Amino acid sequence: MGSILNGMALTDGIIPYGGTFFVFSDYMRPPVRMAALMGIRPILVYTHDSIGLGEDGPTHQPIEQCAALRAIPNITLIRPADANETSMAWKVAIEHRTGPVALALTRQKVPTIDRTKYAAADNLSKGAYILGENSKTPQIILIGTGSEVQYVLGAYEQLVKENIPARLVSMPSWELFERQSREYRESVLTPSIKKRLVVEAGSPMGWHKYAGDSGVIIGLNTFGASAPYELLYKEYGFTVENVLGKARALLS
Repeated sequence: MGSILNGMALTDGIIPYGGTFFVFSDYMRPPVRMAALMGIRPILVYTHDSIGLGEDGPTHQPIEQCAALRAIPNITLIRPADANETSMAWKVAIEHRTGPVALALTRQKVPTIDRTKYAAADNLSKGAYILGENSKTPQIILIGTGSEVQYVLGAYEQLVKENIPARLVSMPSWELFERQSREYRESVLTPSIKKRLVVEAGSPMGWHKYAGDSGVIIGLNTFGASAPYELLYKEYGFTVENVLGKARALLS
């Protein structure tokens, strides 16, 4: 598929796209790397982006694929949190002109974030943005990406109920974030706020840059397993309760 998309991308007036399971991005790595090297713009729609794939088991559950794609220069990976971020991700992909864009989408249903309470989804174009905060001087920054934002949001809402100053950040794309000004990046991930918690259902490789030396990352250092996704997410710690517990431990 990758080679076909690359050939089409060389044709004026065509923005090709194709889709497959995220784990199969491994098979596509040579043409994806070539697209990044050539600066052409195929759109790669990857689905089933985590252990949320469930019963198909560890052979089909991506663990290291986010880290692998992020390691390729000139590729933009976007992992949206809900339907509205997905819509904006497609807009970004269509407008991007200098390399491939990969969208990593879930298999399982995810709740749509109430944008009357939280920041607008068009902030996705900045790569990371403050989804919500209950203080201009938060004690902790909670960072989520993709389908795990829902669990970070749940933990954030509990901290708000307890009057604990906190900031909630949705971070769908490292690459888009790194293209922003230093001033903007530091307004989202304020250097003086050392207590940070990152949540992504994949390899934690690379997240230490954003978690910092004092931060905690809830990720996966093992392959998944075959079970309903609800059970897998609970087993591997991707729940509101576990995120909240880790946040409280950081704050103690």
